[in-house]
Amino acid sequence: MHFITGGAFNGKRAWVKKLYRVNRHDYWLSAYDNCPLPINFKDIDQDVIILEGVELWLKDLTKKYDSKQSRIIWNSCLENWLTWEKARVNRKLIVIGTDITKGIVPLEKENRVWRDVTGWAYQDIAAKSEKVDVIWYGLNQNIK
Repeated sequence: MHFITGGAFNGKRAWVKKLYRVNRHDYWLSAYDNCPLPINFKDIDQDVIILEGVELWLKDLTKKYDSKQSRIIWNSCLENWLTWEKARVNRKLIVIGTDITKGIVPLEKENRVWRDVTGWAYQDIAAKSEKVDVIWYGLNQNIK
């Protein structure tokens, strides 16, 4: 798994397209396009799957569940995705998430919970990823 994060509108999508030579017509699931959170990829016969907008899927979870249950559901999805990736040698899962954990702490409780859950989820993704890159202004910094 390759995790790509960075600020909003900092070139994450373009960087992934260029690095992996993919486009949005490949198997690209985006929360920005209102794609629901994929629970698993059992029936998907692709070599590369790109998940984009992770922070929005996490926001949806925190609207429905408390932070503990949101993390349990998230980690279950993450394990399912990794199982799919490991089932064949050439498979690659690419996860793109905007970093919403910096800056001023939100006043609204629901936004603080969302921010906290996103930070924890990103730690979980990074820990389980083979590679992690941060993108700022279209430039990557490989941190794992």
